[in-house]
Amino acid sequence: MRSMSSVSPKGPTGPKSPTREVVLTLGPATARVRTRAVLTVATLALLAFAGLVASVSLGTFAVPVGDVLGVLFGGGPADARLIVLDLRLPRALTAVLAGLAFGLAGAVFQAVTRNPLASPDLIGISAGAGAGAVAAIMFGGVTAAGAATFGAVPFGALAGALVSAVLIYLLAYRGGTITGYRFVLVGIAVNGALAALTRWMLARADIDQAARAMTWLTGSLNGRGYDHVRWVGIALLLLVPLTLALVRPYQLLQFDDDTARSLGMPLARARIALLLLATCLAALATSAAGPVAFVALGAPHIARRLAGTAGIPLITSGLVGAALLVLADLAARLVLDPIELPVGIVTGAVGAPYLLLLLARANRAGRGG
Repeated sequence: MRSMSSVSPKGPTGPKSPTREVVLTLGPATARVRTRAVLTVATLALLAFAGLVASVSLGTFAVPVGDVLGVLFGGGPADARLIVLDLRLPRALTAVLAGLAFGLAGAVFQAVTRNPLASPDLIGISAGAGAGAVAAIMFGGVTAAGAATFGAVPFGALAGALVSAVLIYLLAYRGGTITGYRFVLVGIAVNGALAALTRWMLARADIDQAARAMTWLTGSLNGRGYDHVRWVGIALLLLVPLTLALVRPYQLLQFDDDTARSLGMPLARARIALLLLATCLAALATSAAGPVAFVALGAPHIARRLAGTAGIPLITSGLVGAALLVLADLAARLVLDPIELPVGIVTGAVGAPYLLLLLARANRAGRGG
């Protein structure tokens, strides 16, 4: 491995500062990686891990950080092991993994549609997952904690998200292609229809079913156990490598269609494959944490600013999502202690003004419709 510097072409205000790169060599294969990208990924990974440690450490009964680290690495006192391993770690791990899935899903949707508002929680994917999961909660016998019968929720969420994605794609498909603007408009309409369907199901449910479903629909990590961690972890082990394997189509689809075609990209197949993976990631995260707002929308924008790139960095977006959700859940537990807020309220409070800012910028740039 060696480092090198390169100077970017002159811009309108003169030459830009040198871009540091690291050349990675593994046998015959070599790759150039920007130093800023490497530092950003490392910093975000440390931030997500720090958020996980803080989430496990802080609470009604605080556990010293040293004891938390000792338990995580196989040691620590017995009382700390009980609090860390049995009570708090499953929830923190679920937050990190679900946030990673939300961040990746948002990055893929925004890159493929080339629209900064194409987030699963705005265009109907999360609403479809929510409708499917509420049906599973109502008819699958899911308990309040969701530990023993949680298996019904991911399948319901995945089925609902896939139906929603197929419907949006078919309605947005015109003239052999789809545009980001049409995709978002159709998605917002489907989102409204699915929200109405969910409310109809809640109106027909008994009070206990409706209470469990409403808590989940707000977006909550309360009562999460190792069942949730296993579901999300196993699914991510499958979906993340598949998503990274399509990184070249992911990058090319951020250009216009003509450029992508000239570089040999089969647009329709690439879009369908990436949108299918993004839908599965969004359904996976929604089944574990509920339809949490803002994380999938904001993570790609934050990642692009941190990495300093024109496109949306995929891995960085996932790590931003992981850090955002675990830190938001920590704030939800501590801000009004001993009252615990659903994490969706915290992310929604942050995301609403951010969405207004995005819309204002889109209008100034002439993309607001």
